[in-house]
Amino acid sequence: MIVNRSVPVNTVLPHLVYQNVAEAIVWLAKTFGFTEYYRYGEPGGVVNGAQMHLGNAWIMLQQEREHRASPARVGYGTQSLTIFVEDVEAHFQRAKVAGAKIVEELHETGYGEKQYGAADLDGHHWLFSRHARDVNPEEWGATLAKPPA
Repeated sequence: MIVNRSVPVNTVLPHLVYQNVAEAIVWLAKTFGFTEYYRYGEPGGVVNGAQMHLGNAWIMLQQEREHRASPARVGYGTQSLTIFVEDVEAHFQRAKVAGAKIVEELHETGYGEKQYGAADLDGHHWLFSRHARDVNPEEWGATLAKPPA
């Protein structure tokens, strides 16, 4: 496999559309702790896109354009992103203090995660989570398609 410094290997890289990518970069860094890796666009002009990460979780930000709109523009979200963090309690406090819209208070789920939900400046839904306990999916009602190896 060729190594490419632009995108880490074996990574799911969701692309999120924002009305203003430059503003989203600042907001995501301040509120959720993401770090900018790179940005692109016209020199001195609009930022058309950026790549950011929080630990090993990577995302691409894209500027709105024809046939690509943010949840703020269309009026609803189409996906939710879950990011696993080591200290979800501290992350929750950081997000609240920074002004994130908390849509799920910090809680423990029946499937063993401690998590909270937040909406970002453009309405993307985020879950930040950490493993609280090991729970067999069958214990909370899931049906395993194939037992893990």
